Amino acid sequence: MNIGTPISPKLDRSAAQKALETLRAWAASADVSELEALDPVIARALTEGDAYPTYKREYPANFEIEADYKASLPDLQNGPSSLIKGSKQQIQHVGISNFRLPVQFETCTGGQLTLETSVTGTVSLEADKKGINMSRIMRSFYKHAEQVFSFKVIEAALDDYITDLDSFDARIQMRFSFPMKITSLRSGLDGYQYYDVALELVEQDGVRQQIIHLDYVYSSTCPCSLELSEHARATRNQLATPHSQRSVARISVLVKEGADCLWFEDLIEACRRAVPTETQVMVKREDEQAFAELNAANPIFVEDAARLFCEQLLADERVSDFRIVASHQESLHSHDAVSVLTEGPTFAQASFDPKLFNTLFHVG
Repeated sequence: MNIGTPISPKLDRSAAQKALETLRAWAASADVSELEALDPVIARALTEGDAYPTYKREYPANFEIEADYKASLPDLQNGPSSLIKGSKQQIQHVGISNFRLPVQFETCTGGQLTLETSVTGTVSLEADKKGINMSRIMRSFYKHAEQVFSFKVIEAALDDYITDLDSFDARIQMRFSFPMKITSLRSGLDGYQYYDVALELVEQDGVRQQIIHLDYVYSSTCPCSLELSEHARATRNQLATPHSQRSVARISVLVKEGADCLWFEDLIEACRRAVPTETQVMVKREDEQAFAELNAANPIFVEDAARLFCEQLLADERVSDFRIVASHQESLHSHDAVSVLTEGPTFAQASFDPKLFNTLFHVG
């Protein structure tokens, strides 16, 4: 038996028109779910005549916005409360994060540095408001971006976007890497150490707080390991080395209201006084030997580090509340040793971000 190719019916304009009429007749009695399941191309064919518009596909480079047209643009974020999805609940913080721009900062010696800065800006949102216009935070910040930044300038930016967004609480955080030249221990070479710094201005219930965060990276030599190594040498003439590791302390301080300027350099120097075994930048052989001697002279457990930093902060009249989070990233163990010390209510909390200690790794 021969199997031939099926003969397709002849398709012409008349057949297409009849098929379209059949499709439209079916659509007239079909339910919504059936119509939504159609291919969009077919769905467009269901519209009679020229009702379906033919859109322009070229970008209108010469189109100019007029006031009436601009006023007609929809703005869902500032729409009525009926548009709110989910619970009509107050949101404590809503805004933008990692908005980057170059910002000028003043140093304690009177110089200026332009640093790439990541800005986070948030405001509170009342329960009956749909949302905020996030670009207003950026525009408010840009009004002050050309000034040399200080907490006073940040306060002016905060004032602007509290007003612009009709909010009652707000926060600005600025993160950057602050360079500071340090001299090697014995060779006299200079190099730049970079410190992760964040400035935070918070307004809550009409009260403003100025907060500085600093990550200080240092070497910690285990006192127990040092004594055991010395015991092996003294009793068995056995060479042994104590373990030490790169360690990080995140220092967060609330600046006392009305206090003199707390410079970044001041906070860094306080950390160096507390724990002098800061990681080095420029190192020759004599510097490496000196660093080994410096570590042996300052062995510390993670508890010691927290208390040594605390001692320096308590002695500074410009510092109010503070928090110290220290992480010694062990070379002996496969886990880290950590400690948290707080002073005052600002940083006291029952729960931590589950990844808090993971963020203290500095890989150079």
